[in-house]
Amino acid sequence: MNEKLTPHQAAIKEAFIKERGYWSTEIWEDVLHLDPDFLKAYLKFSAVPFQKNHSHIDLKTKELIYIAFDVAATHMYQPGTRQHMENALGYGATPEEIMEVIELASVLGIHTATVASPILMEVLAENGTPVDAELTPRQKGLKQVFIDERGYWSEMWDSVLLLDPDFFEAYLEFSGVAFKHNHLDPKIREFICLTVDAAATHLYEPGIRVHMRNALQYGATKEEIMEVLELASTLGIHAATVSVPILSRLVNKGNE
Repeated sequence: MNEKLTPHQAAIKEAFIKERGYWSTEIWEDVLHLDPDFLKAYLKFSAVPFQKNHSHIDLKTKELIYIAFDVAATHMYQPGTRQHMENALGYGATPEEIMEVIELASVLGIHTATVASPILMEVLAENGTPVDAELTPRQKGLKQVFIDERGYWSEMWDSVLLLDPDFFEAYLEFSGVAFKHNHLDPKIREFICLTVDAAATHLYEPGIRVHMRNALQYGATKEEIMEVLELASTLGIHAATVSVPILSRLVNKGNE
């Protein structure tokens, strides 16, 4: 839409820029034209983590959090990815830091195994062919490498390690690249992992628990963790930012 903004719309756009520090014509313009009151309400909702009495995470990290749930395989929202990468770079993020966020989000697929392999263990036991729960020396070694590199162990890995140590070892190498590069502070790395797991398009409860615990161990406060969740909770607006431009084009086509 290219119509001139009404005073009400212009005021909302100005408030958005003031509160959020940017404007994206690609993302927000059609919503602003078709229902400015909806955008105004969303602005109030999304701006809470940016207000002085609520803001516990710096602006660069906020943008990295947005990138994390936008690039995750369960969402893959390109307009937001572009915008928040641009914002993050503007706030001083390095390409290496952004690449590390992408690498952390890219391991999400392992949850296919961490959710399904315990079920496989149960089904095998029901079938009278249980898997021996005693770790071999190699499996014990792989578990210790994981603990040494990540600083924790979770039972969500037990069945993967027992059923296929080769696969576990390959995953350990794949997922460990970001930890070896170490461009992000460990606490921020946990925020990124928490974001990916807590996003509405994934909601992986075991990972949420693990990364909350890890973040607390790295010195995170409850306010910071809650702010991560608040930032990730804005993902739902993409129902509008994806579909409203389609509605706008159809309306314009009908008015031609």
